[in-house]
Amino acid sequence: MLLTLALIGLAWSPAASMAQQRDADQPIHIEADRLDLDDVAGTAVYTGDVDIRQGTMRITGDRVELRRNAAGELSRATARGERAYLEQQPDPDQPVVRGWGRTVIYHAAERRVELIDRAELHQGGDTFDGGYLEYFLDRRVVQARAESEGVEGRQRIRMTLQPER
Repeated sequence: MLLTLALIGLAWSPAASMAQQRDADQPIHIEADRLDLDDVAGTAVYTGDVDIRQGTMRITGDRVELRRNAAGELSRATARGERAYLEQQPDPDQPVVRGWGRTVIYHAAERRVELIDRAELHQGGDTFDGGYLEYFLDRRVVQARAESEGVEGRQRIRMTLQPER
């Protein structure tokens, strides 16, 4: 049972998109200096230059906590560090989404990413920077704020949008 939680890592829900399903069928590769696993609570905390990969999904940070729901599926992944990082290619015909922040939270069921404090988001040639960015992978919706909980000071929103082709 303990190994199960360590390996569920980035398992997806049955209602997953095509990219999610392809990722869910791939092996999970995790590198870290330490693992603290609580099977009863449904958490796995990796520390020390953490690098988690599964298919097109990658999460890195100094500390990454994975939480699972009652069905044993990933519900949330939280990465913390000076430049915590998440990337995924939502669908084969879309560019890879890359996000950075001091805190990066991936909400699996909603396919939503929160990038907090020195947040940065890149997809294709479009870029967004600010204190807090929220990105919905399937809908390609970005919400940004200069100030938010967990953000040091005020970090104005900056964006570069490429013309439609």
